[in-house]
Amino acid sequence: MSGASAELSGRVMVITGASSGLGRAAAIELSTRGATVAVVGRNAERTRAVAERVGGFPFTADFDSLAEVRTLAEELLASYPRIDVLANNAGGLVGTRGLSADGHERTFQHNHLAPFLLTNLLLDRLAESAGRVISTASGANMFSRLDLDDLDWKRRAYAGGWLPYGTSKLETIMFIRELAQRTAGSGVDAYSFHPGFVATGFGADSALLKFGQFISRGSLGISPEQGAAPLIHLAAERGIVSPSGTYFDGLKPDGRERKQASDGALCRELWEKSARMVGLPD
Repeated sequence: MSGASAELSGRVMVITGASSGLGRAAAIELSTRGATVAVVGRNAERTRAVAERVGGFPFTADFDSLAEVRTLAEELLASYPRIDVLANNAGGLVGTRGLSADGHERTFQHNHLAPFLLTNLLLDRLAESAGRVISTASGANMFSRLDLDDLDWKRRAYAGGWLPYGTSKLETIMFIRELAQRTAGSGVDAYSFHPGFVATGFGADSALLKFGQFISRGSLGISPEQGAAPLIHLAAERGIVSPSGTYFDGLKPDGRERKQASDGALCRELWEKSARMVGLPD
């Protein structure tokens, strides 16, 4: 193996939401650089196709079920004696409020609770490799209303899913920030990033996005390859200058975020409440 194909040789990277969009683009590029990629997706056929493309292995899991997240973690731990990168990229926007198999509002579970659980279940393996956790957040965190007493959106306006989506991305930033605090000195580092608005199947049931795609003749958003650039950089770069816990806007550190994201006590409370919800110790 030589040149670019040897750059990441020996490194194992788990990418969720890798069956399409920016996750797929990142899996292809990172595998080209020599990484072994565990391709995680909800759709078995698409996940298998990407895994074949990158020479990796497919893992199918639906984040609507925390039991499937636990099974996914068991399969990954059984398959890889080391994990260097966990990229929490799966998730999306649900336009109409509904409940997951576990009784939680679906956007909250898909975008926050499921990756929170998966990360914790893989954390010891990541620590053994001085690994890295990367989570896909969003500039939509600026349109958020975090309420620890209503994480499942039982009492607040759903707003076509946009408020729960933005809030889940704020929770992503806060989760990574608290993870950085809890793993300080362990060798693990953690980052979140905003990829930009990527032209994928994101928010496929959102009337607002459907209208935007109509008036733009399908040209709304950047390409998956452009959106994947921050994920690829954060996964491949061995020495990130910015401190663990940093939120990136594209490739630029310290992206715009809600004031709540820098509230250390609130980050801890969110972690503790999330841990109780998924059956982990605080």
